[in-house]
Amino acid sequence: MSITTIGLVSPGDMGHVVGKVLQSHGLRVLTCLKGRSERTHMLAREAQIEAVPTYEDLLIETEMVLSIVVPEAAPDTARLVAEALRNAGQTTTFVDCNAVSPGTVQAMAEVIAAVGSRFVDAGIIGPPPRQPGVTRFYASGPEVERSVKLVNFGLGIRPLGPDIGLASGIKMCYASLTKGMTAIAVESLVTAHTMGLYDALVAELRLSQGDRLRTIERKLPVMPTKAGRWISEMEEIAKTFGDLGLTPKIHLGAADVYRFVGTSPLAEETPETHDRDRTLAQVVAGLAAHLQESTAPRPRP
Repeated sequence: MSITTIGLVSPGDMGHVVGKVLQSHGLRVLTCLKGRSERTHMLAREAQIEAVPTYEDLLIETEMVLSIVVPEAAPDTARLVAEALRNAGQTTTFVDCNAVSPGTVQAMAEVIAAVGSRFVDAGIIGPPPRQPGVTRFYASGPEVERSVKLVNFGLGIRPLGPDIGLASGIKMCYASLTKGMTAIAVESLVTAHTMGLYDALVAELRLSQGDRLRTIERKLPVMPTKAGRWISEMEEIAKTFGDLGLTPKIHLGAADVYRFVGTSPLAEETPETHDRDRTLAQVVAGLAAHLQESTAPRPRP
């Protein structure tokens, strides 16, 4: 199967950069923006990704579809594409690139297979691929070789085998460490600030955990703009562990941390508008103030 045109659902933070890469390597990239936010419309325009009116149009004109959405929207996206395939009388290769559990991705594969189409499980590790070699697209499933063709168009595809769930599994295990540790750092530092111990804790971390502190200083200031999207990712990680008989509670707690951050004023910013000079200390102070405000007794009416 040759690929000349690919469908993208949706051109958000990660998706629009993926679309740019594919276009720069000679693929025509289409999307459908029906029901998408104004910011997604803006990102699609910035990436010069062509929009078609309906999902049926998208499927008629493309040979493959990449689904890159927030985790909680992934199952609905698979159902939406399946319905459009049925309506259009088309088949496709559906590549699910979302941060969901192996159990969730298995259910989506069944939805796509029920309309006679092919399914590839994929997990993205790394930032949006603005530079070559920094982003890995792990892929698995019986149709994994179809996704490997995207190596020719700038994506770092790494096949894991013929079983659906492998790619999602490695994404879940990896994010459980990276984003899970970020949630722990938020809770630790906000607690220290609230107790008047922030400077003492940071001094100790600098002395005994220098590498870890540098990672926190680099990653935590930009986290509030992403916190809302990470809630469902932590829940999918919890499901992954729970399905295997391990405790889901650690990452359900991490989801609660991101839910708390997501209600703070810092989370109202976007990746385009957030203050890039804001320090770790300023972010922690802002979250501590939000904690104090959210837990303060409310005056009786």
